[in-house]
Amino acid sequence: MPAEARSSFISGIRDVCQLIVSCQLPVGSCRLAAPIRNAQSTIHNWHDAFLFDNNSELISAYKTVRDNLDELMMQLKIHKTKHCREHYYSTRNLDRQDVPLCDVERAARMIYLNKTCFNGLYRVNRKGHFNVPMGSYKNPKILNKDVLQAASAALHGVAIETRDFRSIIELGRPGDFFYFDPPYHPLSKTASFTGYTAGCFCDQDQRDLAQVFRKLTEKGCLCMLSNSHTSFILDLYKNFKMKIVEASRAINCEGTSRNKIQEIVVLNY
Repeated sequence: MPAEARSSFISGIRDVCQLIVSCQLPVGSCRLAAPIRNAQSTIHNWHDAFLFDNNSELISAYKTVRDNLDELMMQLKIHKTKHCREHYYSTRNLDRQDVPLCDVERAARMIYLNKTCFNGLYRVNRKGHFNVPMGSYKNPKILNKDVLQAASAALHGVAIETRDFRSIIELGRPGDFFYFDPPYHPLSKTASFTGYTAGCFCDQDQRDLAQVFRKLTEKGCLCMLSNSHTSFILDLYKNFKMKIVEASRAINCEGTSRNKIQEIVVLNY
């Protein structure tokens, strides 16, 4: 697979491909259902894929890359030309001002902020406002045509939908493969990152996800889930096969501290 096809046009908290290549994917699955983040790491092996997330901004961006790539690249070119501190913060503040944006403008805004903010972090406050400060980059890749074109080709014909993971159970059929990549359970009280959407992803959400994992298993679906290596997560999935893997965190509050850490992959096959 070419490097462009493996690369996401959105900077992710972690590289899903690191985890997937460490675990053998099921053979003969009829359909794939997976979270949209870093989707290019997974969808190349399936002809019938369904990608979901409860982050509507992210879903809009992926749909735009799939359906309106040329218009999107024109908007990103404008952002690239205008990029400076003033442009960054004026663009970031659009959600606070309730400025109406079309889907292409909305997607371009998200990608621009993602590529120029501190450490590529995606975080919103409780009002849903993006609140990450500008990063220090000499030449941020605001418009990466090769990656965007590869992403658009990979997403062709793929169903993309805003959906909460709790509603996924109804979609499951025997033999389907489900991959879950939730906000990771914090390694410590000070290491929590749950600001992926306006509502945090708390311990009860982790419990609900484990229940979804069990329900899909009962339906004969093949499931894989990645999460942090904590006693809480280990207890939730203690009845399933688990692999411990080392993965590099792509985003860290300290740019110089990005060592490999232990994560787990939960499997029901």
